[in-house]
Amino acid sequence: MFRKRPPPEEERRVRANDREYNEKFQYASNCIMTSKYNIITFLPVNLFEQFQEVANTYFLFLLILQLIPQISSLSWFTTIVPLALVLSITAVKDATDDYFRHKSDNQVNNRQSQVLIRGSLQNEKWMNVRVGDIIKLENNQFVAADLLLLSSSEPHGLCYIETAELDGETNMKVRQSVSVTCELGDPNNLASFDGEVVCEPPNNKLDRFTGTLYWRDKKYTLTNQNMLLRGCVLRNTEACYGLVIFAGPDTKLMQNSGRTKFKRTSIDRLMNTLVLWIFGFLVCMGVILAVGNAVWEREVGSLFQSYLPWDPPVDNFLFSAFLSFWSYVIILNTVVPISLYVSVEVIRLGHSYFINWDQQMFCSQCNTAAEARTTTLNEELGQVEYIFSDKTGTLTQNIMSFNKCSINGQTYGEVTDLLVPQQKRLDFTPFNPLADPDFCFYDDTLLESVKVGDLHTHEFFRLLSLCHTVMSEEKSEGELVYKAQSPDEGALVTAARNFGFVFRSRTPGTITTTEMGRTVTYTLLAILDFNNIRKRMSVIVRNPEGRIRLYCKGADTVLLERLHPCNQELMNITSDHLNEYGADGLRTLALAYRDLSEDEWEAWSESHRCADKATDCREDRLAAAYEQIEQDMMLLGATAIEDKLQEGVPETIAVLSLANIKIWVLTGDKQETAVNIGYSCKMLTDDMTEVFIISGHTVQSVRQELRRARERMIELSRSRDGVKEQGMERWVETCFMGNGFSDRQNGNGTGGGARHCSCFPPPQPPPSNLMENISGEFALVINGHSLAHALEADMEMEFVSTACACKAVICCRVTPLQKAQVVELIKKHKKAVTLAIGDGANDVSMIKSAHIGVGISGQEGIQAVLASDYSFSQFRFLQRLLLVHGRWSYLRMCRFLCYFFYKNFAFTMVHFWFGFFCGFSAQTVYDQYFITLYNIVYTSLPVLAMGIFDQDVPDQRSLEYPKLYEPGQLNLLFNKREFFICIAQGIYTSVVLFFVPYAVLSDATQSTGEPLADYQTFAVTTATALVIVVSVQIALDTGFWTLINHVFVWGSLGSYFTIMFALHSQTLFRIFPNQFHFVGSAQSTLLQPVVWLTIALATAICIVPVLAFRFLKLDLKPQLSDTVRYTQLVRQKKRKPVGRSVGSAWRGVGSVSEGRLGARGSSRRSGYAFAHQEGFGELITSGKNMRLSSLALATFASRHSSSWIDTLRRKKHNHSHTPPSASGECSPAPSCVSGSVPPLSNSSSVLGGSQDTPIEEETGTAPAQNTQTVPTSSAQTPPVLAAASETVAPQSPAQAPNAGVPPSTAVKSHGGDSPGGWTLTLGTVQEALFSWRARTNASNSPGPPAVAKETSQIE
Repeated sequence: MFRKRPPPEEERRVRANDREYNEKFQYASNCIMTSKYNIITFLPVNLFEQFQEVANTYFLFLLILQLIPQISSLSWFTTIVPLALVLSITAVKDATDDYFRHKSDNQVNNRQSQVLIRGSLQNEKWMNVRVGDIIKLENNQFVAADLLLLSSSEPHGLCYIETAELDGETNMKVRQSVSVTCELGDPNNLASFDGEVVCEPPNNKLDRFTGTLYWRDKKYTLTNQNMLLRGCVLRNTEACYGLVIFAGPDTKLMQNSGRTKFKRTSIDRLMNTLVLWIFGFLVCMGVILAVGNAVWEREVGSLFQSYLPWDPPVDNFLFSAFLSFWSYVIILNTVVPISLYVSVEVIRLGHSYFINWDQQMFCSQCNTAAEARTTTLNEELGQVEYIFSDKTGTLTQNIMSFNKCSINGQTYGEVTDLLVPQQKRLDFTPFNPLADPDFCFYDDTLLESVKVGDLHTHEFFRLLSLCHTVMSEEKSEGELVYKAQSPDEGALVTAARNFGFVFRSRTPGTITTTEMGRTVTYTLLAILDFNNIRKRMSVIVRNPEGRIRLYCKGADTVLLERLHPCNQELMNITSDHLNEYGADGLRTLALAYRDLSEDEWEAWSESHRCADKATDCREDRLAAAYEQIEQDMMLLGATAIEDKLQEGVPETIAVLSLANIKIWVLTGDKQETAVNIGYSCKMLTDDMTEVFIISGHTVQSVRQELRRARERMIELSRSRDGVKEQGMERWVETCFMGNGFSDRQNGNGTGGGARHCSCFPPPQPPPSNLMENISGEFALVINGHSLAHALEADMEMEFVSTACACKAVICCRVTPLQKAQVVELIKKHKKAVTLAIGDGANDVSMIKSAHIGVGISGQEGIQAVLASDYSFSQFRFLQRLLLVHGRWSYLRMCRFLCYFFYKNFAFTMVHFWFGFFCGFSAQTVYDQYFITLYNIVYTSLPVLAMGIFDQDVPDQRSLEYPKLYEPGQLNLLFNKREFFICIAQGIYTSVVLFFVPYAVLSDATQSTGEPLADYQTFAVTTATALVIVVSVQIALDTGFWTLINHVFVWGSLGSYFTIMFALHSQTLFRIFPNQFHFVGSAQSTLLQPVVWLTIALATAICIVPVLAFRFLKLDLKPQLSDTVRYTQLVRQKKRKPVGRSVGSAWRGVGSVSEGRLGARGSSRRSGYAFAHQEGFGELITSGKNMRLSSLALATFASRHSSSWIDTLRRKKHNHSHTPPSASGECSPAPSCVSGSVPPLSNSSSVLGGSQDTPIEEETGTAPAQNTQTVPTSSAQTPPVLAAASETVAPQSPAQAPNAGVPPSTAVKSHGGDSPGGWTLTLGTVQEALFSWRARTNASNSPGPPAVAKETSQIE
């Protein structure tokens, strides 16, 4: 534990089978540790973390003061007990979390592995494996450490691995041993192997490894293709042997895992600041009262020395003032009672249970519920601005399905017969016993074409069964399992299998298939491998008859131009089919073949052999050879496969975008696949102004591409808005010169560019106000090697300014560490709350880096879940987690804090005013038991109930109106301004509660004529008025009443009187005469009518201004939530009670099951379905997402201005340079929202409705022609909302043709309008307000717009 850390490595030297030699380098063992504590460090480290909370340090300081009897007026146990309780609860929670980390670590460290020790294989725990050991791996075993592959049971030293834990990809990858070691398959041979490896030091580069093997006086180059990394799984390989190069924390998997961080919410950080301010305020009050004590003791107190002498330690007025200061610090410390932090933890725990219990976030398919794995971040779920998402397994199911195809000009695929609600799935079993029973296809015409022996159809599926790199495993006769390097390639081979062309097995030189029941073995002559530049792959095979044929499949953009001219007519027809498939969001491939003569093959084979053996420019020579043979091909057709999204992903992304949440996809997958998914899930749309591709390989090229992207954004924005800003021109000119990329300098090469940069100032990012004001929708796609340069210190601002001006950002081929770096970059420069969501071990570092980490419990293990703060099984649940639970948690916590500070300032400041009337003697106003019980009993439960159960609008409305989420992003509900308003109200209340009873009781008398002006009567009157005022205040603050709220509010008020009468009773006084001094005070005081009149007067003076302010605020400047509640109140009053089904927004009409997309009316083509090899290339012609259906358009019934949010957002931008919202409207979220919606306008709806479109009330039966509206001025009306599921605005003639849905498809869904206590907010006052406003609309008075009868018809 305390071992000296070895110096950083410059290179690593590993000798096989020689532990003694390797141990002198002090390499790390294979034991991993992801936990934060151990038995020794837990107590000090945990206490250190807890005392980072300023409040805990503050209470510890108060505890020390209370231990000094000369200044303490309260018992020490009143502070130490709650402080110890808070520290203990938090420590237990942290210890429990860390226990599970230890448990996970032990489970991994104790896995068994076969290690070659002294010539024999022995079972060892993973933690005992050392660098230099030789390990045997068997099929389906996890790789224990980073290994150099020495030999394999497969020919040529090949083995197949799955890297899901590393990069999230479930497709298989191939690794090969060095040729000189591939024959060392026997343990005896391996035991004598003494080769030495010299390689790079430990690093996090997953796709790179450089090293050299020295053995028998020869050296052999080692690359990443020779390595098996920890976290991989051996597949389709019986056994292999590897040499441990990196172990434990040095492995690339652990190098990419971020450290576990102590996460704290923004509200926690603000509260730390506020506690310091309050402490300063407390010191100021103590100083004022201490000065008053000094003056009073000197001028007045000295006159009473004869019968009221100072206590023994006090010998002068200055020392008396010093002690008085500390006494008042103790008395006034209740402005921040420790019960605040206890209550916060209880509320957070309640919110966590609500997430765990939410049935709408429960996945019945995998029997998994949502889980809040932490209780400290719930309210921050309501403030998220950036979401960073993995792709594979998070947005997609990673399941490909063969959907459509075009063969010889004839298209086949899904049958969309509107008269048949559900098509019958084809049964292939009678036709083909080897068919995959899980394969789905519905068009029987294709099967008939195969059965009748159509030559083109047979050749089509023959190509699919031969042109691939799939491995086949036959577990039993006829039971085939395909291991594909990409799921889309597996889908194509499976399709060929079902249509009678079954791929059975392969060897390095043959491919065996079963064609229409007949076994055929082809000689594999060559594989022309895929890469991202070629965008195609080919195989050359010789059939049993001796004919040689080349089969090719690839992107249509590259394959069609290599066809023989005689294919022109067929190519035109097939291109039309490809356009149709692309419009459906499908991934397409074109298929072609070419017959080769023996002479052509021999000539090409020789040129290929020479290119393969070339020592320089080998890749270019091979590419030229491939290009030579892949010419004059004959077109067969095209395929279209679908990468199934998870259910509800497009709808979720659309709704989150409307909530001004920006979504970035960070994936280890290739660019084309990620872009395709971007279109499928509607992050990318065809209506976007432009999609920028950043793919430079050098710092300068990346900088140039980013600069050009910004220039293009400004240029398009300028042409779009018709406004030319000189500031933009100046920036473009400066940036153009400063980056050193003029046409004249581009020819100078790298050196010239470097010289230029040394002479000019470094390039500057564009002014933030320019980039923020850019109009138009842009997207950015950046590759991993380009991102590595963009993340450098001198480039990061340029990258951030460019990326944050885009609506969507997709980062491809990124390493796990780069994912974390992108998150940290946004946290650093945007000061925004970030959320990372992923499902694999490659997402762990990103999840740990973000403010909030969400794990998907998917098919890639549980590493992401274990590292996350929240987990569930489907991406679509993120919508409900943020817009419902997150928003409610933030709202509840803010209301709780505002009320808590208010009630405690109202309670505590009375002591301050009383100090001026008690000689500054630190005498308390209230009975000591009232002081003790005020925050524990009298006022704790009502505020807890509000903090746990309160709502402003129901969950369904939160989903329908995503704009309700924006106050959390702007931190509007609890900030420094709101804090000062709360304490100002509390101080005002304390003034009233002290001076009103003081003024009234000073001259009041009892019915017997005795005066009421005594201390105990005043204390009881003030305390009673205080409890009543704060109880009425929380009744006004509560927005959603439940039975628990009623019990807690009125029960606490009742408990006050019960406990007070008990404490003031004769019984307790007789038992403890020295403890209970207020004997009989409650009875005698509360029997006096003047006391009750005084309490009523004080209550009215405290509450009436609050009611008046809220009345005027609702009338003159209502917030969005007020308007939503108003529309709901109107509906509840007017409609007949009918059964409602509560469902999340994505389940509305128009949602598509299993992530399927509707047709897109465009000719733009989808990307090719070929994602199984690494490599980088230019963007292919990308897919186009579905168009808006009329039903989806109808959900955008109206959009209206929310100027108060927009104004505050602009203010925030001026200070923090955060990009503006893409849409500043109060628009309801659709149940199925297309990403191709045009930019939202502040003045009109998407369907042409004006800002003055009235709110519609429903009657359910009123005909459309009876609809009546009263026009109102937009300047006088609040933000108006029309619920998407209840109102369908008229379409303009230009939009009507795009609808394509008859009126009968309009469906009303009122969602989850709870008939509960929504209308009870502010009691009858709000109801009277709404009624008055509705009546005054007829006379053009300010207020909400007039109500129109809602109909179920489309007008």
